[in-house]
Amino acid sequence: MYKEIPTVSRKFGTRHIAIIGMLSAISVILGVTGYGFVPLPIAKATIMHIPVIIGAIVEGPVVGAAVGLIFGLFSIIQNITNPNILSFAFLNPLVSVLPRVLIGVTSYYCYRYAIGKWESVKIGIGAAIGSLTNTFGVLTMIYLLYAAQYAQAKGIGVNAAAGVIYGVALTNGIPEAVIAVVVTIPVVLAVKRIHRG
Repeated sequence: MYKEIPTVSRKFGTRHIAIIGMLSAISVILGVTGYGFVPLPIAKATIMHIPVIIGAIVEGPVVGAAVGLIFGLFSIIQNITNPNILSFAFLNPLVSVLPRVLIGVTSYYCYRYAIGKWESVKIGIGAAIGSLTNTFGVLTMIYLLYAAQYAQAKGIGVNAAAGVIYGVALTNGIPEAVIAVVVTIPVVLAVKRIHRG
């Protein structure tokens, strides 16, 4: 006897497209204006990936990945129009796009399957992992693909490239993850309250 295959309950529709557009615009505006970078004593922490995390946790991994895709494509455009010493790496989609797409995937699934009954803790876990996916994903791809060019651009030996790259990952990644958690939890809780209302 024919058995109907269950359909996905949350179909991709106009609302999702609108949310992708809105969150992507926020991410791009943060980058263009410079407001996407928070100055810290030892580094500049980016918050441009936070809209990706929020989109993923609120609307699912497809929306998060789509916002991440646009964030990554914007990163390529930014490095074409306003190049710096590391632009050679960010012109490669494996560096600038792939890790940003994965932010949406890791954020959603870490939130979805986090153990615990407190929603804020689950959101915080998703936000932290999503943020670290961005930092370590981008820097790992730079190391794997461009270690020698990175070392030359920074004026260091090739053997020192891994230490410098992952030193940046720690000094930037931890503050970025903390900021992502602090911003994402109240925003997501507020959006979920509106949805329930």
